[in-house]
Amino acid sequence: MASVDKNRPTREWIESVRKRYPCETEMDRVLTRKQHRRAGPPYQPVSLETLINGTAALLRCKLQDAFEITDARWLAGGASKLQMAFCLKWNQPGAGRTATPMVLRMEPSESITETSRLREFQVIKAVDGLLPVPPTYWHDADGEFLPYPAIIYGFAEGVTKPTESSSGVTGVGTKMPAAVRQALGVQYVEHLARLHTFDWRQADLGAFDKPTPGIQAVTWKLNQWERILEEDINEDVPLMRLAMAWLRANMPPVERVVLVHGDYRVGNFLYTEHNNRISSWLDWELAYLGDYHNDVAWTAKGIFGHAAEDGKTFLVGGFMPIKEFHAAYEKASGLPVIPERLTYYDILGSYQIATTALATGSRIARNGKTHQDVLVAWLSGISYPIMEDLRVKLEAVL
Repeated sequence: MASVDKNRPTREWIESVRKRYPCETEMDRVLTRKQHRRAGPPYQPVSLETLINGTAALLRCKLQDAFEITDARWLAGGASKLQMAFCLKWNQPGAGRTATPMVLRMEPSESITETSRLREFQVIKAVDGLLPVPPTYWHDADGEFLPYPAIIYGFAEGVTKPTESSSGVTGVGTKMPAAVRQALGVQYVEHLARLHTFDWRQADLGAFDKPTPGIQAVTWKLNQWERILEEDINEDVPLMRLAMAWLRANMPPVERVVLVHGDYRVGNFLYTEHNNRISSWLDWELAYLGDYHNDVAWTAKGIFGHAAEDGKTFLVGGFMPIKEFHAAYEKASGLPVIPERLTYYDILGSYQIATTALATGSRIARNGKTHQDVLVAWLSGISYPIMEDLRVKLEAVL
């Protein structure tokens, strides 16, 4: 690994990394922007007044009529983004003067998952009506009006976990009681199948590069994550090199390019407890066009589920055994679940988690770049158990 101060990367080094790991155009823009801003000041606490004023400035460019922002408050949740809930009194097209509950979702100075608010805006718009998602209204993709890039969408009712259940960070480790498993589990599978059979070519996804069938989508994804590791890691990690070498040597072709959520799991949807209905799917920031096996493998990871009452049977998302999950998905989607593809994307997912914890989380915590410094420092502390999980998976295939 070349000797370079990654906290103050030179333009020459930034350009060399871009050339080594070409990825999607919008992701290249976002990651390059992160590098150019890295030597800047750490995250400074943002006041509600600042966010209100920035939101008002954005809306003055979008709305012709008078509006009023009221009831602004911090919104809990969101491990990587700042969130403000507020009410907008405005002349809503087709509805007249209304008071609409909304949410502002904004990057910190540097996020544990640096992503595009423009892509997030476009993908939620694309699946609105197909899946339960919050209505999206506006975005500030470059932080022109707000301190950092942001998106504004409607406030969605619901909870991320049963009231009586416990959970860890961002929903990891959520326990799903037996009483809710059937109702939520059916929707969980049906929504994933609906997403993967959606004709995304009819949607406005201009911030997404369109891969051709074959290995192009996989190549872009590997380049993106190896680039993130190279930009953020402070030490050479032979296991990560080995993992990437295996991933590149075994890239499966993508015959059917679908819209992949990228973080489809418990903790990223809301549901209403009175009727056990999923009310909204959230956190679309990792969405991309690729192989449906990515979502199928990711959601079945051990950290996103738990054991049944017998203490032995693993329940995907806390809903159903893995074989039952695969069978239900195949029936709902009409798409085959290929074990070798699942293995590949399971290892890729472990590589992503390890990169986030060992590299990005550690760096932004040390540099004070996020409002969640305690959380990301904790994630960097658990990177070695995550690496052990990756080692076990690699030993099984090598």
